Formats: sequence, C-alpha cells, structure tokens
Amino acid sequence: MLKFTPIFLAVLYALVMYRFSVWRTGRELDARSTELADPVLKRLCDRMADALDLPRIKVHIYEIDPVNGLAAPDGRIFITRGFYRKYQQKEVTAEEMASVIAHELGHVALGHSRRRMIDFSGQNALRTALALVLSRFLPGIGVWIANGLASLLAAGLSRSDEYEADAYASALLTKAGIGTGPQKTLFAKLEELTQSRAGAVPAWLMSHPKTEERVKAIEALEAKWTAVSD
Repeated sequence: MLKFTPIFLAVLYALVMYRFSVWRTGRELDARSTELADPVLKRLCDRMADALDLPRIKVHIYEIDPVNGLAAPDGRIFITRGFYRKYQQKEVTAEEMASVIAHELGHVALGHSRRRMIDFSGQNALRTALALVLSRFLPGIGVWIANGLASLLAAGLSRSDEYEADAYASALLTKAGIGTGPQKTLFAKLEELTQSRAGAVPAWLMSHPKTEERVKAIEALEAKWTAVSD
C-alpha cells in the first residue's frame, strides 16, 4: 500500500491545483473582461443560437493582446482583445470570428474542461509512476523521460479535443447557414496571426493539430454529409 502513496498524493495534488487554477482563472477573467457588444457578430451569434435552440450566445472580450479564443471552465466563451482587434482591422472577417466562437462552444458542449481535470490528474499519476520505475533503471534521467512521455500524452489529448471542437463547429456553422468556409480560411491565417515578433513557434501549434490536417478533417466531414444527403 505504501508504494502507491506517492501516486495517490500526486493525483490529490493535481486535483487541488486544478481547482485552484479554475478559481484563479475565473477571478482573472472576471476582472479583465467585458461582454462583447458588436452588432455584426451578435447577428451571427444569434443565428448559431437559433441553430442550437438557445435564447442567446454570450461572448466576452478578454483584455489581453495575444490572439486567442477560449472556453472557461465555467462555460463562458471569450475572445481576446488582440483577436478582436484583428477583426476590427479587417484582417479577420466576422464569419471567421464566428467560427472561433463556434469552436469554443464545442469545447464547452463536449465537456473538455471537465475532462481535462481527469486527464490532468491521470497524467500526473502516470508521470509519478513512470519516474519511480524509470529512476530505478535510469538514475538521473528517469524523471526527465517520464516528464517527456507525460507531455506527449497531454499534447495528444489536446489535439484530440481540438479535432472534436472543430467537428462541432463545422456542424453548427453549417446548420446556422454560415458554412465551413470561414473556418478553413481562418486556419490559413492563424500561424501569421499568432506568430511572435521573435519568430518563435506559436504556442497553439504545440497543442493543436497541423492546419492542413484540420482542414482535411473538415472536408472529410463535408464529404460524409454530402454522401448522406444524396
């Protein structure tokens, strides 16, 4: 029993830290966000709300510069000020912004935030167990290998979530009469939009599928829908 104690403590620590992170994130978003008030985007959100049989879709602006959209653990949808600024500067269309909102709605509807809590706890336990085992045979580098394997697992799970949210967004955009075109054109712009000044790889590329793979997945869905309708 004692040999499992470090793993149990690792899982418990992960759960506590996750809950703390949710609380801290909620406070940060409350302090630095306001409800989006854009008539064009509201009309597109209303079309998606009708498709989902919802009274409305509420979106917030998160006052930070990086280009991003996010779904908070409490289910709220956010677009960063940096992303909204790209829209105001005509670098991103209203329909492309709607595709971001649809994608984040997918994360909420599919329960990805809640699932991340379970995944995070499991990954922490796996990291601890691997480190204990590998350190016996590979002293000094066992922990490093365990961390690397756990990170690869986390990245794989994150990419899986992104594919699922993309598919949800494609279905919603199609049902709302917006279509998947804006979703695909935005993917082509993302790398440039999120590129840092120093030329580093954008952070989203580390946990998201490659652009061409995401587009192919959407086109495969469209082909399937067309075949069914025929």
